Amino acid sequence: MNSGTRAQLSIEAYLLENGTLTYTNKGTSMMPLLREGKDLFTVRRKGDERCKVGDVVLYRRPPDQYVLHRVVRVLDGEYVILGDNCTGLEHGITDDDIIGVMTGFTRSGREYSVSSVGYRLYTFMMTHAIRLRIFMRKALGWIMRRK
Repeated sequence: MNSGTRAQLSIEAYLLENGTLTYTNKGTSMMPLLREGKDLFTVRRKGDERCKVGDVVLYRRPPDQYVLHRVVRVLDGEYVILGDNCTGLEHGITDDDIIGVMTGFTRSGREYSVSSVGYRLYTFMMTHAIRLRIFMRKALGWIMRRK
């Protein structure tokens, strides 16, 4: 999800005032979990708690961009983040950068919670097969360019 500075301030203000936000994503970085323009996701405002591996977080990327990606590693004072459809790990994301944590998503009118068994299994695969997932994504890209 990407948006400009004006929207960034209103999204943060909305979360501060209401506690939760339901929105649609832009881009394909969270495929196959979230389809661009088709699915909705809901985030709750992040409190003082630390995020954990597997959490999908809404965070600010300087200068004025919002990103919704998954925490794949928790380090002392920072997180390593990766979109489900990405190959580049992003280091150095801090609690101050994260404004929301996903609580669920809606696909074709049906709501799914992050606490459901199916979602937890998907999250386990996304966070425990990172090297294989990145390798497969890069290999597929290489094969497609060779055609």
